[in-house]
Amino acid sequence: MPEKSRIVIENIKPIINCGDYAVKRVVDEIVLVSADIFGDGHDIIQASVFFKHKKQRSWTEARMCPGSNDHWEGVFSVDKQGEYEYYIQGWEDHGLNWHHGIVKKIEDGQQVHSELLEGAEILQPILKKCTKSEAELIKRAISSFKDKDRYEEAIEICLQGDLHEILLEYPHKAVPYESQKIPVYVDRKKARFSTWYEFFPRSASPEEGKHGTFKDCENILPRIAGMGFDVLYFPPVHPIGEVNRKGKNNATEAAQDDVGSPWGIGSEKGGHKDLHPQLGDLNDFKSLVNKAKDLGIEVAMDFALQAAPDHPYVKEHPKWFKWRPDGTIQYAENPPKKYQDILPIYFESDEWKKMWQEFLNIVLYWIEEVGISIFRVDNPHTKPFYFWGWLIAEVKKKHPDTLFLSEAFTRPKIMEQLAKQGFTQSYTYFTWRNTKHELTEYVNQLTKTDLKEYFRPNFWPNTPDINPYHLQGANEAMHMIRYFLAATLSSNTGVYGPVFEFMVSDAVPGKEEYHDSEKYQIRHWDWKAENKLMRVITRINEARKTNPSLQQTNNIQFCEIHDDGMMAYYKYDQKRENQTLMVVSLDPHNTKQASVKVPRHSIGLDFGQSITVEDLITGNSYHWDQEWCFVELHPVMPFHLFRIHKN
Repeated sequence: MPEKSRIVIENIKPIINCGDYAVKRVVDEIVLVSADIFGDGHDIIQASVFFKHKKQRSWTEARMCPGSNDHWEGVFSVDKQGEYEYYIQGWEDHGLNWHHGIVKKIEDGQQVHSELLEGAEILQPILKKCTKSEAELIKRAISSFKDKDRYEEAIEICLQGDLHEILLEYPHKAVPYESQKIPVYVDRKKARFSTWYEFFPRSASPEEGKHGTFKDCENILPRIAGMGFDVLYFPPVHPIGEVNRKGKNNATEAAQDDVGSPWGIGSEKGGHKDLHPQLGDLNDFKSLVNKAKDLGIEVAMDFALQAAPDHPYVKEHPKWFKWRPDGTIQYAENPPKKYQDILPIYFESDEWKKMWQEFLNIVLYWIEEVGISIFRVDNPHTKPFYFWGWLIAEVKKKHPDTLFLSEAFTRPKIMEQLAKQGFTQSYTYFTWRNTKHELTEYVNQLTKTDLKEYFRPNFWPNTPDINPYHLQGANEAMHMIRYFLAATLSSNTGVYGPVFEFMVSDAVPGKEEYHDSEKYQIRHWDWKAENKLMRVITRINEARKTNPSLQQTNNIQFCEIHDDGMMAYYKYDQKRENQTLMVVSLDPHNTKQASVKVPRHSIGLDFGQSITVEDLITGNSYHWDQEWCFVELHPVMPFHLFRIHKN
C-alpha cells in the first residue's frame, strides 16, 4: 500500500549498511544528519530529526535546515554513553504554505477574505501549545481574520514577521513521513583519544638476563606516565606453551632456556584465565593495574583466541580444533609463514555455542576480577565477524566502558567490517604510508568518507610484528617525524615503546621483522635512560593532552605547501575554540624551506587580521599577517606544532 504522505526522504547520512550497524560517537560529540527531502508540487515542506537514548522514553526533536537542491541538514548532541537512535520526519506544512500564499496575494493587491478564514482555522490549534504572549497575537489574529470590518488590521498581522515565526515554531504537520530508525553507539571519550605504550613485561627487570615481573612493571609506570601515555598495552601475560615452543629469532627448535612467544598461549600451568607464573600472581597483577590507574594509565590486555598445543583446551575441548586425517592438529599457517607453536580455533565446530560462551567468559573474567577495560584483539580477521559482533555487544551490555582495538592488518573491507561489528578502534595502514601523497590520500579517505562515521583509526609507527623499512637504520629525525605524524594526524596513537625510543631497528634481511625480536626472547632495557627522542615524544603528548583539536581525527584540512617533501595540515575542535597547524618535513636528512598557505577562512580571520602561531615543542612564537608564510625545518627539529591565536 503506497504511503499517503507526499514526502520523500532519501540519501540519509550518517547511516551504516542501511542501518544494520551503528554510527559511532563519543560522549558530547554531535551527529550531523543530512538527507534529500522533497515533495511533489510547490508546497512548503519542513523536516526534523528526532533522537533519543535507548533508556529514554520520549524523543527529542531538532529542526532541520534546507540547503540547495532539496538537501537538508540537522544536528543533535549525544551526552550519555550507550545506544541512541534517530530518525527523520518530513511534512508538508499547511501553516507555512498558507502564510506564504496569502503574503504573495496581498503583495499582488488581491483580496484575501477567504484566505483569512482559512488562516483562522490553522491558527486555532496553536493556542494550546504557545506561550502567553504568543497567544495574545494569535487571538488578535483569529478575531481580525473573521471580522470583515478589521480587514486592514488582519492584513497588517499577516505581514508581520512574528506570525511567521509562530507558524514555524508550531508546525502544522500534514501527513508526516518518517524514515527508518538509525542506530548510534556512544562510547566514552577514551575511544576517540588515547595514547598507547607497548612493552613486554618479561623485559621489565632492571637486572639483565632476569625475567621481569609485574612488580618490576610497577617501577616503570611513573616513566610511562611522565611521557604522557595513558594506555599501557601488554602482549599476552598467560602461561606459554612448552610443546613446539619457538626459540630466538623464530627458530623452530627452542633451547632449554628459551622463553617462547607470549602468543603461544597455554600449558599445564593454565590458559587464558591464568597468568604466567614468572610474572606474578593475580594479586600482583591487580596491584599493577590499580597503581597504573592512580597515574592516569589504563592497562590493556591482549585477547588472542588461539592455543599452544599443550593448552588445557586441547584435552578438555578437542572439538574446538581441526584434526588432520593422521591424528595431528592443524597448526596456524599464513603461507609461507608457519606458527607451529599455535593452534587456531576451529570456529566451525559443532560446539560453537559453548565455545563462544567460554570466550566471552574470558573477557568478563578479566574485567570483573581485575578491572581491565581495554582489550587489544590479536588477528580478529581470522575469526568469524558475527562472533565479534555478538561478543562485543554482550560485553558492553554489562560493561559499557570496555574498548576493543582490532589488530587486523588485512584487506580494507575486512578491516571495515570488523569496525562495523563493534571494534572501538582499529590498527591502520599508516605504518606503510610514507610520501606526502600517500599520507594525504589515506587520511582524507579516513576522515572525508563514510569511514569517519564508524572506523576509528589508531596510528602506530611500529609494532613487535612490524619493523618498517623506513625505520630500519633510520636516524633520530626519522623517528621524530614518524611519531609526530602518527600523534597529530590521528587522535589515537601508539608505539612499541623501548624499541622505538632507543631506535633499535636491526632487521631480518629483506623483511620488515626485527632481528633478535622480543617476541621470542627477553630483552634488557635501561629504563632509567633518557634521550632527545623521548623528550620530544613527551612534548608532543603534552600538546595532545592540552589541545582538543588534537584529541579528534576527523576535523582536519591539508594546507598548500609547494614542496613534496613537506606537509602542512590544520586541525580544529568541535567548537573551533582550539586550532592547531602542523608543518612537518618528510626528509630526515636535509633542511627544507617553503611557504605554507594559511587557511584564513577556516580559522575565521577577518580581512587584514593577523595570527600568532605558538610552537608547542620549542616554545617559539611567530606573528603571521599574510596568507602565505615562510617556514624552515631542520633535521634537528623537523616539524612545527603551532597553536593558533587570533590577534
